[in-house]
Order: sequence, then structure tokens, then C-alpha cells
Amino acid sequence: MSDTFFIGTRKGLFTVTRQNGGWQCSEPQFAGDPVNIVFPDSRDGSLYAALPLGHFGVKLRRRDAGSTDWHECAVPQYPKVGGEEPAKGESLEEIWAMESAGPDRAGTLWCGTIPGGLFRSDDRGDNWQLVESLWSVPERENWFGGGKDYPGIHSVCVDPRDSNCLTVGVSCGGSWYSDDFGETWQLQANGMHAAYMPPDRADDESIQDPHLIAQCTTQPDVLWTQHHNGIFRSTDQGKSWTSIDRAGPSVFGFAVAVHPTNPDRAWFVPAVKDECRIPVDGRFVVTRTSDGGQTFEVLSEGLPQTPAYHIVFRHALAIDSTGERLAMGSSTGGLWISEDSGDSWQLISNDLPMVYCVRFVP
Repeated sequence: MSDTFFIGTRKGLFTVTRQNGGWQCSEPQFAGDPVNIVFPDSRDGSLYAALPLGHFGVKLRRRDAGSTDWHECAVPQYPKVGGEEPAKGESLEEIWAMESAGPDRAGTLWCGTIPGGLFRSDDRGDNWQLVESLWSVPERENWFGGGKDYPGIHSVCVDPRDSNCLTVGVSCGGSWYSDDFGETWQLQANGMHAAYMPPDRADDESIQDPHLIAQCTTQPDVLWTQHHNGIFRSTDQGKSWTSIDRAGPSVFGFAVAVHPTNPDRAWFVPAVKDECRIPVDGRFVVTRTSDGGQTFEVLSEGLPQTPAYHIVFRHALAIDSTGERLAMGSSTGGLWISEDSGDSWQLISNDLPMVYCVRFVP
């Protein structure tokens, strides 16, 4: 089990470690600044943190293995058009996902951004290039923002068997797949359904709103997504998706975690959708399926009950490599750990800033 994880919050980056049978939060790094994405790179031990600093722009920092110092990296830049700076909606608003390309491509990183661009770096973030092949797909004209003003790439799932293969989740723009390291792309959201659209467009793959796409590490053909209109599962590498309607108290939410070795086991944090975005009946729970979505358990031991209005953002539920330990942070600064697959939860702190993301050390 991993004894360390990171949490990015509205007011800094915290390191949480297991000590003397309990869990301790460090003093924040980047104190007072928002950290919305944290990425520990298992290939070289480096740690990346993305900071959306409003009118100061987006910043990206890297801490190398064995060091306590942070270095400023480059940030993705959208290309100028006709010599002019990119227009609003075509310039960097936020880094929304970071993943490594695989152990066979040392130093290569993927970065998903708002407004919907995917970028690649081959030198550990010192330089970035826009993946023009995805930015240029005709379907991008249909993309639009969900909870954000502009479309955003929040999920990059790299196939551990072949780093040429990756699945990208776009809100609202569906799920996209490449098997040639991003040279070409196929739209793969067949089976997803968007009730927020007119009936004749509800099944349009190019406007689907997956909130997060998660992949089973050892059986990567299996993908789960928490979508705006429910939970969907794919067993064929995303070519088709099946709706899961049995989860209670709601099939709406933002986060999803998948067991690393059991593709039938996944966790969600339900809420009331659209404008409300609060727990159902003010009761904060986690739901879990262990049979591919046929049945769900509602897990609440150790979690605050009504009235409790915590929301877990899409990157704020994490699972470690064993599949037994989960960590979860909330919009109101709560932080919990489970060491028994979610059967019970232990409060670490309820006094943190708003939690944007949680990530275990690999």
C-alpha cells in the first residue's frame, strides 16, 4: 500500500503521510495559491503541480526526485493565428489533466487543457506542442463547456500494454481514442446519452459529457466513466459503452475510481445533478459495485451524514495500487481515507481548503 498521497487545494499543495498508525498533513507548499492538478511520475520520481493563478496565468512546477526545490516548467501554448495571439476560448485557461506516456518513452508527458487541447512534452515539461490532429477534428466544432466556460480534456488514459494507445475524455466532446501515439483519432462514445440535448441529438457522440474516464490498470480494455447523465462502462477499449442505471442514490457525480486488478469493481460519489450539485438528501456517501454494475453498495461508515453537503470533484477520489486504500477530498475541505476498499472511512481533516485533486504516490 502507498503510505503517501498528495492533495491539491484552493490554497496550496499538501502531502499526507502515514505516521505512527495515523495520517498527517504537511504544511502547504504554494501556500495561498490554487493547485488543481498534481501528477507524481513513477518513471523518475518527479512531481508536477499545476497552478491556475487567474490573471497571472497558468503555471506549472516540477520537483525532481530527492529534491525539495520546485522548478518552473513551460506551460502549453496555443498557436498564434495569422500572427495574432489566440482568442479567448483558444488560449490556455487551465491544465486539467497530466499523465506520463509510458516507461518506454522517458520524459514524455500528456497534458489535457481547457479549452479542449491535448499537448505533449518530450522533455519533462520544458516544452509543449499542441496535438494538432485532435485539435483539428471536424467534430470539435460541436464541443462546448459543461461546468466550465469552454470544453476541457480532463482524462488521459494510456494503455499500459502499448503507450501508442490512449483514450482521452472531453467535457463536452465525448471520448476519443488513438492507437498511433496521437497521429490519428477515432470518436468512441457510442452508447453514451446526453439528456441535456434535444432528443434528436442526445446520442450524438461528439457532444457527450464524460466527467471522468478511468481505466483498469491490468485489464485496460475495461473503462468506466462518470458521465453527466449517469454511469457508463466499456469492455472493448471504449468502442461501445453500456449505461449503468442501478446505482443509488443517484447515478450523477464527478469522480470514479476503478480497482487496478478487478475491472468489475468501481467507486463513485453520487450527487444531485445540474444546478444543485449537492449530496442526495444531504447525505454524503460512496457507492461501490463489485460485479460490473449489476448491483451497488451504499457505503457511509465514517462519513458525515445529514446535513452534510460535501461534493467530490472529478480528480478528488483516488485509489492506490493495491485497490484496498482510497482517499477522498471534498469541496468543503474534508479529507477521508479508507483502508478496506471503502467499507469504512476515517476522517483525516475537515479544516482544509477546497480539495481539487488527490493522487497517491505510485
